[in-house]
Amino acid sequence: MLKFFPTIVSAVLAVQAVFAVNITQTIPVAKTLNGSYHGVHIEPLNQDLFLGIPFAEPPVKDLRFANPRSLNITWQGSLPATNYAPRCVGYGSVQQGYQQNEDCLYLNLVRPAGYENESLPLLVWIHGGGFSEGGGSDMRFNLSFIVNNSVSIGKPIMAASVAFRLGPFGFMSGDKVAEEGSSNAGLKDQRLGLHWLKENIAGFGGDPEKITLWGQSSGAASVGRQLFAFNGRNDNLFRAAIMMCGTAIFSGPDRSTEYYQPRFDSLVKATGCEEHANTLACIRQLPYAVLNNILNTTSFISEWFPIVDGDFTARHGMMKEHPLHNPPTARKLSSPKSTASNINPIALVFLKLTQLTATSVGQIAWPADILSRLVRLYTEDKEYEIPSAVSMGGNVSLGPPYGAFWRRSAAYAGDYVFIAARRLNCQTWASAGIPAYCYRFNAFSNIFRWPLRAGHTAENTFAFANVQGLGEGDTNPLANKPQSYFDLAYFMSSSLASFAHDLNPNGWQGRDAAIESWPAYDLASPKNLVFDANVTSHLEPDTYRAEGIKLINDNNHLQHR
Repeated sequence: MLKFFPTIVSAVLAVQAVFAVNITQTIPVAKTLNGSYHGVHIEPLNQDLFLGIPFAEPPVKDLRFANPRSLNITWQGSLPATNYAPRCVGYGSVQQGYQQNEDCLYLNLVRPAGYENESLPLLVWIHGGGFSEGGGSDMRFNLSFIVNNSVSIGKPIMAASVAFRLGPFGFMSGDKVAEEGSSNAGLKDQRLGLHWLKENIAGFGGDPEKITLWGQSSGAASVGRQLFAFNGRNDNLFRAAIMMCGTAIFSGPDRSTEYYQPRFDSLVKATGCEEHANTLACIRQLPYAVLNNILNTTSFISEWFPIVDGDFTARHGMMKEHPLHNPPTARKLSSPKSTASNINPIALVFLKLTQLTATSVGQIAWPADILSRLVRLYTEDKEYEIPSAVSMGGNVSLGPPYGAFWRRSAAYAGDYVFIAARRLNCQTWASAGIPAYCYRFNAFSNIFRWPLRAGHTAENTFAFANVQGLGEGDTNPLANKPQSYFDLAYFMSSSLASFAHDLNPNGWQGRDAAIESWPAYDLASPKNLVFDANVTSHLEPDTYRAEGIKLINDNNHLQHR
């Protein structure tokens, strides 16, 4: 049974508040394979919104923890798609202020009005949040601004966000789950959402052959998992990908069913299902409120992540192998005949924040010989110090408890968690002949308060052009910032929109001629684009800390990555 949500939730209201938007009587209608939906039209952005569209059966009762099941109903007439659905159940501060529910597999679409009979490229957002929190209704990641920018630069796109189950609801692991083939259910939710968009986006004025995935943090890791899903099988669901603050290589070890079995056993005990013949079925039949009270404790809410299951994620080291054969010509609009090990996305872009901050590193211990080499490189070689904050417009003094050694340890943490993987991604795609555009972000907003360097999530305000700080509470991200920060937000979001439109982040109307063209990654002369607000955005060689980063990448298998 389909559910509809009677009130327009805060994310839409907030857009109205920022732009004094009126919801008009012009009612957009779109037809899907199941039936028609009507959305809402907002001014002055002149956009049509279709919100809370179900793409799967509700994952409740027997479908709790199970693989998603396609929505298999039809109807006559038009059903409302005018309000965001509740978020998937998650555990974390990002969930505060948002309704959540097990019945949560819905998607949202934003398109510029007047293009309903066109074939617009589609940008699909997969949210971050550590696989434990977040959702498509998060006001900070409102898709209206980047869609609006795409129109202003002469490269119009439409955008969508896809929900997926989080934490234990999306990534329950253990022998019983593995036996029925339901591991990584949250990733399969994403996959089913992509299938739905592929099959139905033409009814909204989108082009099913021009779909780009976009994710940040664990959302970027999700995009990476989709690239290599089912051993790199080509399901022709997308032609390109954008990954920010994350890559196909997860920041920590990829675990297996065996790692999670003790936690599953503890959950069975906590739920009183020990004596049940089918413990998984027993947990599925528990009332949501009872199960939620058990899961919402420190014993169970942490570390329910995607695993290497031999199916969706076939094995460790797939990035190193890059199961890509006969990669197609860049910017070609259709894939060649697929094979079992051929992903063949037409062009890939990896836009990665190479943050330079200390991060908690949940890694596996290095063997003694590798550890000694890492210690030597990151403590004795002065070139391995991250730059001082002064170089990016900061005025922080590096006194206790920081100092030179902090800058070196921060360099290792950043390399291990993010930067080494980003470089390997860029090298891998370039070696396969697939265009990859890589970047480093180098600016602060008022939201991001790390005192020393640009770090994880620092670019979000800019990538989404959310200069008003929608969803950021009382803090305006760019209050009292010079015009260059607003220009950077426009430049970054427009570059992403341009890539989603025609696989070229350059060449859009209004692009600052003073900024160098963003080149595809070249193994002979690798370069990143540095997004900066303190000086003009520019290119830099991607060769820093080369020996240390190579040492990490050459030994990812020891970290189960």
